[in-house]
This record gives sequence, C-alpha cells and structure tokens, in this order.
Amino acid sequence: MPGLGEAGQPKKKLSLTLLLIGLVTLVVLLTSTILLTASYQSKKKSLIETTLNLNLSNAERMSKTVDSLFRSMRSSMVYSADKLSQINEVQPEQVDDYLELMRKSSTYFNSILLVGADGVIRNASPATLGMAGKSIKSPWAVEALRLRLPYLSEPFTTASTGRMIVFMSEPMYDRDKHYLGQLGGTIYLQDSNILSMIFGNDNEIDSSGSYYYIVSADGHLLFHPDKERLNEDISKSEIVQELMKGHSGQREAVNVRGIPMLAGYSSVPANGWGVAVVSPVSKIQDELWGHIRKTLAYTLIPFVIMLLLALVIAHQLAKPFVMLADLMNKVGKEKTELPVLKPHWNREADLLTKAVAIAWSDIQKQTDQLTQEAMTDLLTGLANRRSLDITMNQWIAAQFSFSVIVLDVDKFKFVNDTYGHLAGDEVLKQVAGILKASIRPGDVCCRYGGEEFVVLLPRTKAADAYIVAERIRKTLEASEVPLAMKVTSSQGIAHYPSHGDSLEKLLEQADRAMYSAKGQGRNRTIIADE
Repeated sequence: MPGLGEAGQPKKKLSLTLLLIGLVTLVVLLTSTILLTASYQSKKKSLIETTLNLNLSNAERMSKTVDSLFRSMRSSMVYSADKLSQINEVQPEQVDDYLELMRKSSTYFNSILLVGADGVIRNASPATLGMAGKSIKSPWAVEALRLRLPYLSEPFTTASTGRMIVFMSEPMYDRDKHYLGQLGGTIYLQDSNILSMIFGNDNEIDSSGSYYYIVSADGHLLFHPDKERLNEDISKSEIVQELMKGHSGQREAVNVRGIPMLAGYSSVPANGWGVAVVSPVSKIQDELWGHIRKTLAYTLIPFVIMLLLALVIAHQLAKPFVMLADLMNKVGKEKTELPVLKPHWNREADLLTKAVAIAWSDIQKQTDQLTQEAMTDLLTGLANRRSLDITMNQWIAAQFSFSVIVLDVDKFKFVNDTYGHLAGDEVLKQVAGILKASIRPGDVCCRYGGEEFVVLLPRTKAADAYIVAERIRKTLEASEVPLAMKVTSSQGIAHYPSHGDSLEKLLEQADRAMYSAKGQGRNRTIIADE
C-alpha cells in the first residue's frame, strides 16, 4: 500500500520546518563550496600565470645579460686581435703587457693566449701558466686555428684540471691580410670571472623553491644551485629540449627528476646556451591551501551568521504552516479550540492563516451542529439515549452518586391510535417542556425512546429524587393538552450506587420500579426495592 514502509509501518513524513532548514543549509553550503572552488581555481590560474610570466621575464632578462656579455667579449676580442696585430709588428715585446692588461681590465677571460699560425703559443696571460713556446693541443684551439674564423667552443672539461672551460678566439691578420694566428680567451665557468660573478655566486634556491639554471647548447648544466650537478646531461628535459632548439617560452613541465615545475625559459643567441627559471608546482599548491585557509578564516564568522539567520528565517517561515497543519490534523479527531492566529509577515502564510481561520470557524460550527444533532432528540430537543449513556458512564467511572428517574407516559398508544401521531408528538413535546422546567441546572433530562424519558439527578438521594419526580408527575397531570383526556405518567427511581453499580443495573432497577407503578394503577412514582 502507498505510504507504508517495511512491515506495513507508515513512512515517517518530513516536516516543513526540517525541509526548509535542510534546503537553506544545503543552499548555503553549496553556494559557499562553489565560491570557494571558484576562488581556488581563479587563484590557482592567477598564481600559475603570474609565476610563469615572472619566470619567463627573469629568464629573458638573464639570457639578454649572457648574450650581451658574450657580444661584449667578442667585441673585445675583435678589437684586441686587431690591436695586437699592429703591436706585434712594431713592438712584439709589449704583447705580454697588453694581454695582461686585457685580462685584468675586463674580467671576461681567466686566461688569454696568442697562438701563431703554426700552432705554437707565442704569448700567454697569466705568465704563470708557462705555456709560451708550447704547441697547442686542445682540439678546440686546433679547430679554431684551422678554421681561421671567429670561434666559440662548447663548454668542455679539461683533463688536467677538471675545470669546465669555454674557449673563444678571433683570427689575427697583418695589414697585408696575411694570417698570423689566433687570439684566444678561456672562461673557467666556476672560477672568478664576470660570468661566475653574475650567475654562479648568488645562484641559490629561494624561499619559494624557485631557482634558475643555465645549460649549454648540447644540454649540459653550466650553472645550477646544486654545484654537484654541474656538467650533468639533462638534455632529456622537456624544457632543455626546447632551449636546444633555440626556442623561448613558458610552460608547466616535469624535470628529469620527475618533479612538476613551472618554467620560463629563453635561449641565448650569441652562444646557443639556454636560461631556465623554474618554480615547483608544489609551492603553488601550498600557496593555494594557504589562500583557502585564509579565505575560510575571513568568511567563517559571516558564513555562520548568515547560516543562523537563514535558519531563523526558514523556521519563522515554516512556523505558521506547521501550526496550521497540526491544527487541521486535529479536525474531527478531538475537541480543539482555535488559537489566536496573528498576522504573518509572509503574504502567503498570512492569506493561508486567514483562510484557515474562516474554514475552522465553519468546520467548528458544522461539527458542533452535527455533535448536537447526534446527541439530541430531534422531536423534543432533549438529550438522546447516546448522550444519556455517555453521561451515566462518566459519572459511574468517577464514583459520582446520582439518582435516575425513568418516566413513561401512560396510555400513549391509545393517544396515537385515537388522536393520531401528530397529537402524540405534541404530547411528547409538552412532557419534554415540563421536564426541562422542573429540573435544576446540572440535572440531565433525555428522551430514552418512544414515550419513555430519563432524568439524571447528580448528588441526589432516592428520597429527594422522589420529591422531584412527584413534582413532575403532578405538573404533567395538571397541564392542559389539546386532547379530551388528562396526560399522566408512571415513574421509577433508582440510586447509584445503592441500587446498582452499572448503567444496565440502574436502568433495570428504575424500569422495574416504573412498571411496578403501572401495575399499581399508573400515575404514580415508586422507588426501586420499595
């Protein structure tokens, strides 16, 4: 059957108050969740874009610095190669002084060599290297000598010192364009020079976890915060592969150690190197959670206040509907007085309250009318047998002493047969009127059936009830009726609890006394057991 749960039990209904409070709470929670999620995503996007843009900006700035340095080195080398070509022709003894001045004034190079066309080192600075007069053996210097062109080597590690070195050279020609050899400069990447001063000494991981590194054209680390990783081949890195292609840009990528990073990278046109500035994604995540915690801290109190306010409004909105529903649920089940229905601030609730008040008043009137009709004899207006049974049972249950008078109109069948039922009805109405006029407030008078009436006298002994019964009998006998005969009655009296402890026994005793009165000639009153 619908509306039943397991084992035939009625399903528990959800109250309007609980429903509204639940819906309001759900809406507030969902709204807050959506706002937090939107804030989280917006902040995440902003942080990622800001970090990528900042890293790219730093990478481009550093790559421009490297590019400028190498162009300056090349310019210095070109100028010095031309100058030394002239000096070597007129004052060869001043070449060593020039090389020493060139090395110390610019801090571009850690050592400078002047190599003749035959591959023999003519001059070297610093002189402590002891290389003058020796033939060059470095494959990069040999290659530069062979090409007779401006040359820049890939970073390489020397076998003797284990240092990472970059070799730059510029061809030398005399005034007649005869090839004289090469002016070469070496840059020790980890030693004191302008590159290491700019990119090596302060290269550390900052508080946000960000750092930069510089790679060669073939993907080897030249500068990195972790000095033990220098010269490491990281060409498999997505970012380094882009740099090796000469590209610049920004992206999220995973480094060779499997750590997600936000990188900005820029290639160096002058030498094919690449600069990358990276920040770990985990740090962004930490900032995001910090942002969420801060947002929650700022919004928690307003959120709680808003939720409580919403709950109060929901409760107040549901209150009249709940009250009206409970009120209407009692209709027909119990006697309920209509409470004072105050105007409500909500239009719908106010209209419904007024409508229920009107409907309740009509229902009460109809209910009272139906109850009255159900408990009243329609002909005489007295209480009927049902009302009598209810009253007697209530008094007996309360151990309430009372007397019962059973009255029967004498020869009523003769009246009906002789004068008709309408005349009989008039007789019954007159009897009812006399009964009502003869009893006290609080006494109960009812038509028990046909021409039989019952009177209940609370807190009245049988002897006192006899006096009342006789007054009724005599009044009825003396009354005038539209008949050619007197109307008399026979009455029997019983007392609770003297003559019986139940409704049936009392009425039986009173009935017997009434029939005894009829047997003794009618128009008399007899008390039970007398």
